[in-house]
Amino acid sequence: MENHRVQEMMQLMASKIRAIAHSISDSDVEAFLTEILNARRIYVMGAGRSGLVAKGFAMRLMHLGFQSYVVGETITPALQKGDVIVIFSGSGKTKTVADIAETGKEIGAHICLITSNADSRIGRIADCRVIIENQRDDVRDDAAEFEIRQVLGDHKSFAPLGTLFETTSMIFSDAVISRLMEITKTDESALKNRHANIE
Repeated sequence: MENHRVQEMMQLMASKIRAIAHSISDSDVEAFLTEILNARRIYVMGAGRSGLVAKGFAMRLMHLGFQSYVVGETITPALQKGDVIVIFSGSGKTKTVADIAETGKEIGAHICLITSNADSRIGRIADCRVIIENQRDDVRDDAAEFEIRQVLGDHKSFAPLGTLFETTSMIFSDAVISRLMEITKTDESALKNRHANIE
């Protein structure tokens, strides 16, 4: 096994993320922003590390003044028609997430998918998709990819835990927040006023 400096690995990750950013479709991003701005309420979800990215995005949306919730939390209210579900899923096929997406679609919510796989179970029902390309492990059963990556630790590709998807998704979601701040003419002081003060 080769030895690399941590700083070199960071630079390699940054270069890959930069290349991925150039590949993201402007029209897909505009459609996503429109869904967020027109949403009655925004529900966010993902499994594993993607779920952590989703929670961070929900928090930033709340700081920005949107009604945002994390699917599965005890205080998350009932989904209704006109709400939006934002899903972070590299494969677009994780069973538990796809089941919830289909239920949400039946209720009348709009589905927005951040993914590497538009042609997937969730991708096929999504109202908008943002494609984040990355090097993925070769997995025969995409629906089981989450379990393979997170539980078994079987990874072939470059980045930690087998994919740059989560890291790139986090940067993408923070960039979306920055763009929403511009669109809504919200400055950082307004976000600070909504930041937790009883931690």
